[in-house]
Amino acid sequence: MSYVEFHDVTKIYRVGEVTIPALNGVSFEIEKGEICVVVGASGAGKTTILNILGGMDTATDGTILLDGETISAYDRRKLTEYRRADIGFVFQFYNLIQNLTAVENVELASQICREPLDANEVIAAVGLADRAKNFPAQLSGGEQQRVAIARALAKKPKLLLCDEPTGALDYKTGKAILALLAETAKKYDMTVVIITHNQAITKMADRVIEVSSGRIKNMYRNEQVLPVDEIEW
Repeated sequence: MSYVEFHDVTKIYRVGEVTIPALNGVSFEIEKGEICVVVGASGAGKTTILNILGGMDTATDGTILLDGETISAYDRRKLTEYRRADIGFVFQFYNLIQNLTAVENVELASQICREPLDANEVIAAVGLADRAKNFPAQLSGGEQQRVAIARALAKKPKLLLCDEPTGALDYKTGKAILALLAETAKKYDMTVVIITHNQAITKMADRVIEVSSGRIKNMYRNEQVLPVDEIEW
């Protein structure tokens, strides 16, 4: 059994009398400790995959498992617990609370899970020990994204989900964030899923899932994973 499993997952949105198929029979597996990049154009269905995997949305049909647990069978209460305890989220926009310092933003997330990591240790791990007492407005975009990653890591999640994590950053800062995610996955033996439209990012992945029109177009393991500093786009 793989760590993450999607089996014939379908998602249909209904708007009045109109039905919009977002996913159509999607199946894939991800092993523990892998970096998986899900790549596709806007509207391909990749964010729907992430939302269902993260418990922010539910499948219309099909089965989703994480670490042997059938997530697709959870009710609303169980999904809330799942999001709190098992999933770390990193979004394109940092979603930090502006009147809390960097370390306080991390502490806030750690309060809702079972066995959090120490907030100061995680802030130091993402290279911000000397910025821990700064507010978000006093931090650069890259530093704010590092705080967002630290906030997600502090929960010790089973799965770290990243939705276009470099989308709001310049090229150099974006590469630094991707390198941090790769380092994080290795250090904590954490399973990381990165959603992106940028095909070049697939070179850093252990596993690549290409999505098009709500279906899996291609899926493969990288034989030669490249360090982020060797990737250009």
